[in-house]
Amino acid sequence: MVKRDWLFKANHQVHAAASFTMRNILESIMGNIDVTQTGKPMIHLGHGDPSVYPCFRTSPVVEDALMDAIRSAKFNGYADGAGIDPARSAIAEYLSRDIPYNLTTDDILLTVGAEHAIHVLLTALASPGANILFPKPNYPTYEARAKFNSLEVRHFDLLPEKGWEVDLDGVKALADDRTVAIVLINPGNPCGNVFAFEHMQKIAETAKELGIMVISDEVYAHQVFGEKPFIPMGVFGHIAPVVTLGTLSKRWIVPGWRFGWIAITDPIGILHKNGIVDCIKSCLVITADPPTVIQGAIPRILKSTPESFFVNINKLLKEAADMFFEKLKEIPLVACPHKPEGSMFALVKLKLSAFDDIVDDVDFCMKLAKEESMILLPGMATLNHIWDAFGLKNWLRVSIAADPTVLEDAIGRIKAFCLRHAKDIGQRKVCPPM
Repeated sequence: MVKRDWLFKANHQVHAAASFTMRNILESIMGNIDVTQTGKPMIHLGHGDPSVYPCFRTSPVVEDALMDAIRSAKFNGYADGAGIDPARSAIAEYLSRDIPYNLTTDDILLTVGAEHAIHVLLTALASPGANILFPKPNYPTYEARAKFNSLEVRHFDLLPEKGWEVDLDGVKALADDRTVAIVLINPGNPCGNVFAFEHMQKIAETAKELGIMVISDEVYAHQVFGEKPFIPMGVFGHIAPVVTLGTLSKRWIVPGWRFGWIAITDPIGILHKNGIVDCIKSCLVITADPPTVIQGAIPRILKSTPESFFVNINKLLKEAADMFFEKLKEIPLVACPHKPEGSMFALVKLKLSAFDDIVDDVDFCMKLAKEESMILLPGMATLNHIWDAFGLKNWLRVSIAADPTVLEDAIGRIKAFCLRHAKDIGQRKVCPPM
């Protein structure tokens, strides 16, 4: 008998999509670290996870709510695809405080964090020939999921000279009759910006003019510490339909819980009429849902977490932003054009011409990891022609959500590294030895 060749083969589209993810990029950079050679403990400012630092520990209310849900034995079974009603109702009530509409249980769909919400939404929108508008810079998961779903991506600029506002003229130039949505991230990741009310209204009006929905990523909702308040995009749901992504991860400092939601703010009913909401629900039915026991803890978490907890977190972030922004001015080879005012991040631009032997942002991050045991995320990573993080070449994203002493140490390491690799020999002489 003639042996047949094996008929199965790998789906290379999965590898292509995975190459865009932040986790893939960070793991490659971490491979350069050898703390036995540097003698320095690793500092990881490449992702937004401050939970490892005691000063950023979640509220005891959050921990007690989960323990009580576990001990009640009421939440050990399966939940409906959209989530259990008490959790959805509590989130609807929580979100309705900040918008001029009363959301209902039916407007809330529970997800396994924001990553899952992104997967669900882009899958629901990925009809043949459709395109979607992403910001540049953007959060990498959007790029990965769009690629996996064969959804055409068109990038509009965020303008650093205007506090990372949306280039609305650019949005209008990009859109056509196959455009389905525009994605916003507010407070900004990776930019650390916060959109003003007037600008958000113009975005909604532009979406209405173009006939597209707004996907508003509000994972960092209310984590603001500058002059601008946080305004939910749902406020403008009467102008254009808004789908909002939210999570416990950042505001409550529990990213490992992987709990999030999709909120539909559509008082005119456009998304229901066009079948989008039903399509999102169908996507949820065929994917995983968040642990029922965490869903069971949600009403108490949202109702009982003291305001003082959130005030303290924002205070810590403001102090970190102030220190980082000021101390970075002491490093002549980098620049931070916009002081962080929300989320947990700052974008830093490399003055590449001032370096002697740094090729680009990826080279910077690889060598920084090797010499200083420190992780940052490059803005436009290109390794083996597969990486593309935020879409900004020779920029770095830095997480400022760290213990103050760790952040100060990190800034010192960046300074030492920059001066060590400076083209100007005079600058190198003031660099401390490695």
